[in-house]
Amino acid sequence: MERQLRWYDYFTLNSYWFALTTRSQVLSSLVIPLLVQRFVGESVKGTYVGHMRLWALMIALLVQALMGMLSDRSSSRWGRRRPFIVIGTLAEVVVFTLIGLTAGLQGMKGYWVLFALYVLSMVSSNTAHAATQGLIPDLVPENLRGRASGVKALLELPLPLVFTSFVVARLMAQGDLWGGLIATMGVLVACMLATLWVREPPAAGPKEPLNWRPLTRLALMTAAFVAVVLALGWGVQSLLASLSHLERGGGGALTVLVGVSGMVVAVLLGTWLSIGIGLGEEARNHRAFTWWVTGRLAFMVAANNLSSFMLYFLQERFPALSGEKAAAPAAQVTMVIGICVMLMALPSGWLADRFGKPRLIVLSSLLAALGIMLLLVVPGMTILYVAGALVGAAVGMFYTANWALGTELVPREEAGRFLGLSNVAGAGAGAIGAYIGGPIADANGYVVLFIIYGLMFLLTVLAVRAMRRGTAPEAL
Repeated sequence: MERQLRWYDYFTLNSYWFALTTRSQVLSSLVIPLLVQRFVGESVKGTYVGHMRLWALMIALLVQALMGMLSDRSSSRWGRRRPFIVIGTLAEVVVFTLIGLTAGLQGMKGYWVLFALYVLSMVSSNTAHAATQGLIPDLVPENLRGRASGVKALLELPLPLVFTSFVVARLMAQGDLWGGLIATMGVLVACMLATLWVREPPAAGPKEPLNWRPLTRLALMTAAFVAVVLALGWGVQSLLASLSHLERGGGGALTVLVGVSGMVVAVLLGTWLSIGIGLGEEARNHRAFTWWVTGRLAFMVAANNLSSFMLYFLQERFPALSGEKAAAPAAQVTMVIGICVMLMALPSGWLADRFGKPRLIVLSSLLAALGIMLLLVVPGMTILYVAGALVGAAVGMFYTANWALGTELVPREEAGRFLGLSNVAGAGAGAIGAYIGGPIADANGYVVLFIIYGLMFLLTVLAVRAMRRGTAPEAL
């Protein structure tokens, strides 16, 4: 910015992060699980949530990349980013309104309409998301970006989780779906209006021609990843069908083995195919980087899907929390996790520098697995929040240490290109954990699924060991 930043600029620049997280938590953790359960019934709800998340997340990955490229080249007199935020928000309000109307439908007709609207929501939200990511790099001087990023972290994580837990979730727990949707739409519009206060000058200079090659590579990576997930999902479901005649004890143990094996193979194949396509021949010279993405994806398969299936887990674990009654506790557990993520993020940077990033990644993986074990072994809502705090602390440590390690493993002159490839971990984690995990939960319950997620945390430890063997010791 040509003028000096004022205190409120840090909030207007980052205000839309509050909207994005609120929207994600309301849709993914509350609205989608509740409506899918209503449309398809108890026996297959996990499977159909998994189908929806797979396709929606893959489309989100492509849309975010495309809209980022388009906003980079925007020459609107209203600025490069704000028009995309406005368009995305208005489209999202329309989609949320239609989702509210969808609640009156029944059966598979309701599910497929919701499926289409969820995909449209990914398009509209990622239109705004891609533009929001460009505000700090565009408008904040380098010496002030640490402060701006700190405000971003505050608005992106704990505050929207508190709002979702104490406002939206309580409305939905009382059966007031429209109240929850209207509150979320109000947040979207309010944050959009706050973003309009940002002074964003039009882009200067001639526009560079749009280079479609990166998007083409991303599309090929996405297609390869989807093919792997579909194949492994089919394989897991086929094996589960052949095990269905076994008693619950033996069948449950074998289901865990089949589920973990399917997710592990999906992580390995998905990562190595995607990185191979993204880097081409260069991938051979960056094995440590590929193992880094592998470990990141394995951890996020568990972490990203806990909140998505938490509502179903609580309904199974506590019979009194049937239907919408589980909405408020599910949101509160997610809030505890989010706050602990925030509290551990900053001190984890010092710990990573003091004890080593790989060691902290291993510690976070073990701590997250311990949290899942407590969640499953000890009954009661109090221990549920303790387990959530452990998982949140582990996630906070992991995100800080893992990203810091990734920045050291990539070539400095191509850091943006390499780290951009790690987006496959974010979107791919939701796809693997939900698409493969949903049918497992339908067949053997959500306790079994959460056991599998706990074991996936431990896969990260093995990936770190493989990564260290492929990297010079001084780099780690």
